[in-house]
Amino acid sequence: AQQGRVREKAYGKQKIYFADQEQLPAASDAELRGLDGEIAARSAQLQALQQSCRHMEAELKDLNSSMTTPEMVKEIEALRKDCASYTEKLERIKSATNHVTPEEKEKVCQEQQLYRREWRRRKRMVLAGSWGSVLALLVPHSPSHALSHQATELLDAILEGYPKSKKQFFEEVGIETDEEHGVMLPAAL
Repeated sequence: AQQGRVREKAYGKQKIYFADQEQLPAASDAELRGLDGEIAARSAQLQALQQSCRHMEAELKDLNSSMTTPEMVKEIEALRKDCASYTEKLERIKSATNHVTPEEKEKVCQEQQLYRREWRRRKRMVLAGSWGSVLALLVPHSPSHALSHQATELLDAILEGYPKSKKQFFEEVGIETDEEHGVMLPAAL
């Protein structure tokens, strides 16, 4: 700094030293434009290399997540075995002589719907327990849905003043539910 090759600046108790740029030769406008062009070219080259690197990383990730050749061979063998078993099963089905006609299938579907409706109707009546039969005696000409509704109202009125739970009431009265036995209403076909 005393010889003038570097400059010194003091900021409080700190001192900063840096090269004296006045001693450096000044660049011409042509040299600056040339250097700017070189910077732009190198920046473009850097961008292209970074893009290529990202593309290669994505390709490497895809390759690492894909199956190896031995894994592919095993998978192909397993798929061929599955295909052969399905083909054999299909041939057995095609060669069977006891096919169901569309009319028979429709008849079975209608029966299943009828049984489901009846189950659902009876379940509503059973939810009201034996009180439904009591109401049937009291109101003999009432339709079943009105009877079910009246029985449900009667049951709700009893449970309102009952000190125990609905489940305990059902146990004492002797009403069994589908849920208690793990029985589910079958889905429609």
